Amino acid sequence: AVTCCLFSNNNKKKIINLYLEADDFHLSDQTKKLHKDMKKSTEADLAMSKAAVKISADLLSNPLCDQDQTFLESMTALDTAMKRMDSFNQEKVNQIQKTVIDPLKKYSGVFPSLNMAVKRREQALQDYKRLQSKVEKYEEKERTGPTMVKLHQAREELRPVREDFEVKNKQLLDEMPKFYHSRIDYFQPSFEALIRAQVMYFTEMYKIFSELTDQIDQAGLTDEQRERETEAKLSELRALSIVADD
Repeated sequence: AVTCCLFSNNNKKKIINLYLEADDFHLSDQTKKLHKDMKKSTEADLAMSKAAVKISADLLSNPLCDQDQTFLESMTALDTAMKRMDSFNQEKVNQIQKTVIDPLKKYSGVFPSLNMAVKRREQALQDYKRLQSKVEKYEEKERTGPTMVKLHQAREELRPVREDFEVKNKQLLDEMPKFYHSRIDYFQPSFEALIRAQVMYFTEMYKIFSELTDQIDQAGLTDEQRERETEAKLSELRALSIVADD
C-alpha cells in the first residue's frame, strides 16, 4: 500500500513524505519462491514414479521370474501397478502445471511493470521536490522585480511537474492496494485445483495399491508376521557354512 502526506509551514514550505509499505514487494518474492517450490515438487513427483517404474522393470527382468511362476506373477502385477501410478502421476503434474505453476508465473510477470510504475512516481517526486525548493528559494528573497519574475517562472515550471506527480501518486494510491488485495481471488482457484488434483491422484493410488495387495498378498500376513518370516529366512541363510563368520 502507499500513503502520501503533504503539509505546509505558513503556507510556504511544502514537504512531501512518501511511504511505501513492503507488502507488495514481499508478495513478489513469495510468489517467485512458491513458483520455484511447486516446480521442484512436481519434478520430484515425476522422478519418484519414474524410479518406481524402473525398479519394477528391473525386478521383472530378474532371472528368478523364469524359475518361479508365483514370483513372476507378483512382479508382473507390481510392474503394471507402477506404470499405472506413473500415468496418473503424469496427469496430476500436467494438471498442476496448468492450474498452479503457469498462473504463478503469469502473476510474477506483473511485478516488473508495477516496479516501473513505482520508479516513475519516485522520479516525479524528486523533480517535484527539486522545483518546489526552487520556488521556496525565491519566495524567501526580497520581492524585487527580477525576483518576482523568476518566482513566477519557477511556479509555472513547478505546476505541470506537480500535476504529473499527483497523477502518478494517485494512481499508485488507488491501484496498489487493489492489486495487493486481489491476490486471494487470483490464487484461490489455483489452490483449489491443486487440492483436487492431489485428492484424485491419491484416490487412484489407493485403488491401485489395494488391487496390488489383493494380487500379491495371497497369504494375508500382517507386517509383523512378514518381518518375523523374513528374519527366520535370514537366520537360515546365516546358518549356512558358506556365509558363516570365520
